Amino acid sequence: MTAAEKFTRWKQKARDEEIRRELAQTEGDAGEIEDRFGSDLQFGTGGLRGIMGAGSARMNVYTVRRATQGYAAYLLAHAGGKALSAAVGYDSRRNSERFARETAAVFAANGIKAYIYPELMPTPALSFAVRELGCAAGVNITASHNPAPYNGYKAYGPDGCQLSGEGADAVLAEMLAADCFDGVKTMSFEEGLRTGRIEWISESVSKAYLERVLAEQARPGAARGSGLRVAYTPLNGAGRRSVLTVLEKIGVMDIFVVPEQEFPDGNFPTCPYPNPEAPQALALGLKLALEKGADLLVATDPDSDRVIAAAVRDGKERIISGNEMGCLLLDYIVAAKTERGIMPPHPTAVRSLVSTPMADAIAAAYGVEMRSVLTGFKYIGEQIAELEAAGEEESFLFGFEESCGYLTAGYARDKDAVCAAMLICEMAAWYKTHGTDLISALDRLYERYGCFLDRVDSHEFPGARGMTEMQAIMERLRQEPPESFDACPVTSRTDYQAAVRICAGEKKPTGLPCADILEYELGEAGRVIVRPSGTEPKLKIYYAVRGKTREQAQVLLKTLRAAAQSTILGKEG
Repeated sequence: MTAAEKFTRWKQKARDEEIRRELAQTEGDAGEIEDRFGSDLQFGTGGLRGIMGAGSARMNVYTVRRATQGYAAYLLAHAGGKALSAAVGYDSRRNSERFARETAAVFAANGIKAYIYPELMPTPALSFAVRELGCAAGVNITASHNPAPYNGYKAYGPDGCQLSGEGADAVLAEMLAADCFDGVKTMSFEEGLRTGRIEWISESVSKAYLERVLAEQARPGAARGSGLRVAYTPLNGAGRRSVLTVLEKIGVMDIFVVPEQEFPDGNFPTCPYPNPEAPQALALGLKLALEKGADLLVATDPDSDRVIAAAVRDGKERIISGNEMGCLLLDYIVAAKTERGIMPPHPTAVRSLVSTPMADAIAAAYGVEMRSVLTGFKYIGEQIAELEAAGEEESFLFGFEESCGYLTAGYARDKDAVCAAMLICEMAAWYKTHGTDLISALDRLYERYGCFLDRVDSHEFPGARGMTEMQAIMERLRQEPPESFDACPVTSRTDYQAAVRICAGEKKPTGLPCADILEYELGEAGRVIVRPSGTEPKLKIYYAVRGKTREQAQVLLKTLRAAAQSTILGKEG
């Protein structure tokens, strides 16, 4: 069916008034019709994500219903006659609550009982609810840190992890087989509640989640009496209630919330790109931290699964990167457990392969096994599941991604900014009590393990040709693998799509699932990794270098970035 044909059908079938208005405004605009109807939103390992609006390539009630019908069909096909249930949550974005209710209604109409949070909650609380309630699936309506026009649909399996590639492919096939108007079973949300097919997730589940988070304190009581002063911003998202609750319970009493970003607002008026890694998103928080003489700024993203912090000293702030915080937390948690005599027999930590190798050095110093997995927190969740299956779930100490995602236990199987915010503040309080701060603690890690510098550059490829252009770059790199980056020779390369590592002409399997990622090891100098984003039209290049001094590492990083611009992207500068 052509874009024009799909447009005509939507005009005939759509009953949602907002969608009908958009369609009327679009009529006669061939380019806009092609953009909205030239493709369908694809269900991948991250579920759905896209701009909200009318069209098969947009997030709206019809595409959400269709995705849920596909997920329901997939679940029922594998149910073996068992009664099924699904948990549903949502964040602060526009239409999130509505999309969540539509999701619950489609599950219910398909005979799958739906449990839904009665208010917005952090993403990790949804992962927790799936496990706590014994659900076969979960869906959280969120677009994470994307700009305000976006929304998304994160799909979870019974283990609380986001769906694997195989599962996502199966759901996609079922989704594409269902017509978004005539092929979807649904019912009114109110009828679902009345008949018991839809049920609110009780407050007891929310309390259980927070209690489980509080159980993750590394040094219980460390924050009480420390005098730690914290500025906090939930970036108009879902983190406020949960984060403030756990911080107050561990004894952090001087908390200053950014007033303009305190309450849920899907328009994100003060930061159009509500990514805690974006400087604009932190501007108001840093201003408040300096005004209040805070020791620390903590910022959680809209669905509160990622967190970033900035330490303040002498009226100046230092933003701590995701890699740096991962190393600080790993060192703090392992040291605390060692001192308390509660280290498990086979301690294990997990990082994504694009995260800093400095964590490997820290883990080795403490006798902790460090596992490297593909990008995507579900792969960290899978490692927890493997340990659980072997009766060693307590061996899992910590998992992290460089993009500011952290988890310390298996109560959830997705990154948890609520728990991470608590631990960051506990850690800062403990250091303050001992006459130091996070900046000094980080400097000591560099002194001990070497000066590691990490950076990720995101190169945008927007529009219909964007994906094709990124694929062409990856194909060229596979056909003509670079032998060096400037003066740094490639000592080994790994093609994760082929699942092989090539060193000195010898091929070895990676032992990991296939993924469109290329890695180039540069001996002692570091590494370069190239990865197309799975959720955005961006090609990401990750750099990791190690120097004897920070100055040496900075020079090497600058050299590598310039060489990558030329070698990978085919352009200078």
